[in-house]
Amino acid sequence: MNPVLVFDTTHHALWAEQVALGSGCAAEIQPAPAAARAKCALALAYLPGDEVQLLDALRGAGVPYRKHTFN
Repeated sequence: MNPVLVFDTTHHALWAEQVALGSGCAAEIQPAPAAARAKCALALAYLPGDEVQLLDALRGAGVPYRKHTFN
């Protein structure tokens, strides 16, 4: 499975989706995996090839996130 980004608030998750789509990255909100122990029930799924561009855009916008990888 691809990594997802998890957030502390719903606002941060929706903001991240806006930033991702605005920067040209394919991204979609989905339920956060239980193993991520996220404070918010939403996660942002994205294509692995977009990771550098996506994370740069989120950092630039000031969106707080945490990357969760599946083991």
